[in-house]
Amino acid sequence: SKEIDNAIRSFEMNNNIAAGGYKKLLKEYAISEDVFREQMKSDLAWLRLVRQKSAADYITQPEIDEAIAAAKKDADKTKFMVSEIVIAAKDAEHIDQLVRNLRHDPRFELYAAQFSNAPSSGSGGRLGWINAGQLPQPLDKALQKMRAGEISDPIAYNGEYYIFRLEKKFDPAVDKMSTPSDAEAKYLLQNQKMERYAAQH
Repeated sequence: SKEIDNAIRSFEMNNNIAAGGYKKLLKEYAISEDVFREQMKSDLAWLRLVRQKSAADYITQPEIDEAIAAAKKDADKTKFMVSEIVIAAKDAEHIDQLVRNLRHDPRFELYAAQFSNAPSSGSGGRLGWINAGQLPQPLDKALQKMRAGEISDPIAYNGEYYIFRLEKKFDPAVDKMSTPSDAEAKYLLQNQKMERYAAQH
């Protein structure tokens, strides 16, 4: 229960909501507090399991060095910082209304935590930096057309609908990206291993 309370407080802080203000927000969007807490509980339990399983894969210094070298090589590629909501096609009856809400409400993380089926829902839908061409072609094509801050139309792919929010775009022609430190590279590798485990299970 204490972990859930802490997770809710982190959610409030990430969305600039005063302590305890999430209850008013849930009421505004007709979301049950019990359902919200249960979702938080499920996300925390899943995250703990993924961390425990992926922690067995120790990050070695050669892996860190390789990740830093790859980051340097990647510096000339276009990248997108993306958040996502993924909804199964069978549950997408009101997806157009959801997109309209997202375009008028800046609290994307709330909707991701409540509605998204993706493992990223536990972190408010955040995917982090994605290289151009890294995602399947229909998803990548949609990202290429977006501007920073924009919400995509629903994108059908593999029996699901994806909704993206483009946070930032890195254009190597005008932007400069710093080389990650050992600690940053290790953190990235740990997250990647967690994501792979989550995707496989």
